[in-house]
Amino acid sequence: MASVSRSGRTRAVALPGPRSLRVADLAKALPSGRALALGFALLAAGVLAYFGARETSLFAVRSIRITGAPPRVASHVRAALAPLEGRSLVGLDQNAVERRLSSLSDVAAATVDRDFPHTLKVAVIPAHSVAVLRRGPSAWIVSSDGRVIRSAGRLASPKLPRIWVPASTTVEPGGAVGDGDATQAIKAIATARNARFTVRISSVRASDHELTFVLARGLEVRFGDPGQLPLKLAVVRRLLPLVQGTSTYLDVTVPERPVAGGNPQLSTSG
Repeated sequence: MASVSRSGRTRAVALPGPRSLRVADLAKALPSGRALALGFALLAAGVLAYFGARETSLFAVRSIRITGAPPRVASHVRAALAPLEGRSLVGLDQNAVERRLSSLSDVAAATVDRDFPHTLKVAVIPAHSVAVLRRGPSAWIVSSDGRVIRSAGRLASPKLPRIWVPASTTVEPGGAVGDGDATQAIKAIATARNARFTVRISSVRASDHELTFVLARGLEVRFGDPGQLPLKLAVVRRLLPLVQGTSTYLDVTVPERPVAGGNPQLSTSG
């Protein structure tokens, strides 16, 4: 750009170009060498502090607080977590711990939280016992998700329904019930619970095409196949006061046309 001097002569003045402006602005924006050194030092200190906290007892697990579990389940959870005592909370893999607990036969799910400096908090959802699996003289408690919780005596949990399986059925605590019909029966019992069917069930027989509840007072409730089970249960609940004590079976295979019978003096439909 040219400027005019007092003598009337013009002189040239050099202005910085766009490239020199960008370089100058970039140089100002970059941190100084001292600032960079300080930043790297802080980063290194943080990394060292993290690994130091992982390897030292500064945040070691000294207390395990379990909520939501009855005493029997809580003792199993505590035993499973015993190897974690003394280990640092900083390096704890929460997902791995939760998977370990969920594999317990009497735990449906669990969540783990770190409460610094020394406490591990565990919230447990216990597996719900829904039936007693019978195989000859042996018995096991099973959960609503079809897992075998534990072995039991033949007279254990008398209020739970009995499900009989063939002698060839393999049953292992912690594993799934190895019989398709028994699994179907367990699902039916869980559905009845969810539908608030509060009548006590003595035993259950099930297959792909036949589901039968034997109630505590001896009435046999025949559902046909397990389809429309919530609707069929609602029909049974309404009819029980009419047929209890007067019939030996109630058939709701077709829920719109239920049939009760077994007493020679009574045979009703609809």
